[in-house]
Amino acid sequence: MALRQIIRRHTSNPFACIHLNAFYSSFVSSNSDSDTNVNTHFVEKDDFGYCNDGRDKFGKMGSEDYEDLSFFGSDNGEFDKNQSSNFDSFDKVVESDEEVEKEEDGSGSDDSFMVLDSIDKNCVNREDVRRVEVEEDEFRHPIVREVCRLIDLRSAWNPKLEGELRHLLRSIKPRQICAVLRTQADERVALNFFYWADRQWRYRHDPIVYYVMLEVLSKTKLCQGARRVLRLMARRRIDRRPEAFSYLMVSYSRAGELRRAMQVLTMMQKAGVKPNLLICNTAIHVLVVANKLEKALRFLERMQLVGITPDVKTYNCLIKGYCDLNRIKDAIDLIEKMPCKGCSSDKVSYYTVIGFLCKDKRIKEVRDLMEKMVSDSNLIQDQVTYNTLIHMLSKHGHADEALNFLREAEERGFRVDKIGYSAIVHSFCKEGRIEEAKELVNQMFQKGCIPDVVTYTAVVNGFCRLGKLDQAKKMLQQMYKHGCKPNTVSYTALLNGLCHNGKSSEAREMINTSEEEWWTPNSISYSVVMHGLRREGKLSEACDVTREMVNKGFFPNPVEINSLLQSLCREGKTDEAKKFLEECLNKGCAVNVVNFTTVIHGLCQKDDLTDALSLLDDMYLSNKHPDVVTYTAVIDALGKKGRIEEATKLTLKMLKKGLVPTPVTYRAVIHRYCKMGRVEDLLKLLEKMLSKQKCRTAYNQVIEKLCSFGYLEEVDKLLDRVLSRGLEVDASTCLVLMESYLSKGFPLLAYKVACRMFNHNLVPDLKLCEKVSKRLIFEGKSEEADNLMLRFVEHDHIQPQCQEHLQS
Repeated sequence: MALRQIIRRHTSNPFACIHLNAFYSSFVSSNSDSDTNVNTHFVEKDDFGYCNDGRDKFGKMGSEDYEDLSFFGSDNGEFDKNQSSNFDSFDKVVESDEEVEKEEDGSGSDDSFMVLDSIDKNCVNREDVRRVEVEEDEFRHPIVREVCRLIDLRSAWNPKLEGELRHLLRSIKPRQICAVLRTQADERVALNFFYWADRQWRYRHDPIVYYVMLEVLSKTKLCQGARRVLRLMARRRIDRRPEAFSYLMVSYSRAGELRRAMQVLTMMQKAGVKPNLLICNTAIHVLVVANKLEKALRFLERMQLVGITPDVKTYNCLIKGYCDLNRIKDAIDLIEKMPCKGCSSDKVSYYTVIGFLCKDKRIKEVRDLMEKMVSDSNLIQDQVTYNTLIHMLSKHGHADEALNFLREAEERGFRVDKIGYSAIVHSFCKEGRIEEAKELVNQMFQKGCIPDVVTYTAVVNGFCRLGKLDQAKKMLQQMYKHGCKPNTVSYTALLNGLCHNGKSSEAREMINTSEEEWWTPNSISYSVVMHGLRREGKLSEACDVTREMVNKGFFPNPVEINSLLQSLCREGKTDEAKKFLEECLNKGCAVNVVNFTTVIHGLCQKDDLTDALSLLDDMYLSNKHPDVVTYTAVIDALGKKGRIEEATKLTLKMLKKGLVPTPVTYRAVIHRYCKMGRVEDLLKLLEKMLSKQKCRTAYNQVIEKLCSFGYLEEVDKLLDRVLSRGLEVDASTCLVLMESYLSKGFPLLAYKVACRMFNHNLVPDLKLCEKVSKRLIFEGKSEEADNLMLRFVEHDHIQPQCQEHLQS
């Protein structure tokens, strides 16, 4: 009951930090105008003002879009004390939107490109993206921080806290709402807050908030959520520019739904929004990411026909598409043809190809391309060029070649910074060439390029990889002598080395004394030690480390939780596993279905069905719906204990929920029913299971199991049902049955099985039939023995003279 109470209190998952790149990768960033300052966040700017004047005139328009999406309270604005913030159900609603239109299958083809025909050829041919800056001060504003604090308390929500948030909503500015949305680590939380705020009385989002929400969602796979926001913009009479559709297209692309991503173009046409260069570049980018380069080229032709002139971003996308398909020559040809197309290539064009050449260590071609940068495109080989080469080569493990370019850069008067040196040092250390890495660090001192913590950490990690832990510790001490304080990453590298060399207890002691060493462990530090203790079988200590981790505010992910649960269950410590699962729920850790299933399976292995069934009920309370693996484990355990009626009810419940039985499920059910001789009940259950998922060998398994348990009479009733299919897989089952009859002293029944096989065009094993024939002759049934051999002659499997020999 304690576990159930915990589940009721904690029905939401913690944040999961999601770091995703913007939908345009660095290879399409062509000029300095698109550079973003680290202290500035950009959102799309609208022609609308920033105040919310006149927003009440929309009333409750579009409120139906929020059905079942309540965040803090009910749809009428009043808090429902019996309602909790359930993010799992939110995912289900967003990703299975029943209002999504059903497009035809063919709309993902070139027919989608016809939307370009609607463009006005006399329109201005530019991207026309207007931006508004959200300054860093907005993120630090007290009202933004307070709103974020209240959102973080969503698991313990009450009417008072919701009232405070409503009060803040009356005075918060649109840019501050944008800052709140961007601050959320989990984009689903941001979307839920967006919905909640728009439902509040006398409040409507400013148009720029919609664009920020779409931009946030474009970095995720929550494509249906983005589509809902876009549809809501139409209901609110908010102007939808091409970039709004662009965000939706990218979100579909991230979710792997290429067809729907391209259907956004048709959606634009229906909405009366004319395409521009931005949406065309996005479409080409989406096609390239999906490895549909030929379609991207056809799209380029179509957009040129309607008067949209591609820019350098367009061609850079295509260059990357060629490189992804290892068509480097075509990529270089495109760079050479760009000036003829009225668009000069930039450094990103060359860097994209150079990166792929570096990956394959094609240094000669890299140098040729560098010369073309100067001769063909008038691009100077500057320090950025050499830094790019050094990093690309180091990343792919070509440290010697990277070092050669570093020397060349220094000879030409460029000063390679510590970042370039650190990249090569890290590459040397990964290859186990620690002495060369140390020599390079010494050279850095000689040239006045003082190594930083990244450089030293790479060397520490290199020593740990080679098992030279003492030298790794000395390197940490030398860092202090050179005025470089080790950071958390440095110590975590040493922790990892200790744990992989069987010294997890020492690693744990390091964490305990971290305050004395003036460093703070992070989630990775704790995870490294936890896994090390687990591998050494010190499970209690591993659990203690995880508890310390949670108490420090770091939450283990479901994979880490499951690895520890598996180890506990494998050691037979299911009580500790269940207690640990309970503590994870109590602390708000992200516990998933697999974690519950692991503990349930462990309890079933120990025949502790009472706790297993109780935990199965707890899964429903926590909205973690059991999957087919969970059900199979419990069904098999119930059958093992002879509780076949309960197993049947649970199987029917599983089927009712739409879960598809797996081969393991079939084997477990068939084995337990056959062992008890419940053939009729089994056949009824099998019919319902087969209606969900066909299994060609289901009845074969039944016959084999019945034979092994000695229920031969029941087998005879099933034989015709199996043989009626005439499958080759059924022949092996019949042979098992014949051997069973023969071993039990019933050669005549084995003979009848062989005859049935012949009648269904299945040929039994000749050697087995010879044994049957001999036993029939021994029992005075020579006529049946002759007939059996004659059937082989009729099917051209033995010659007549061989039959006479067998009879003699």
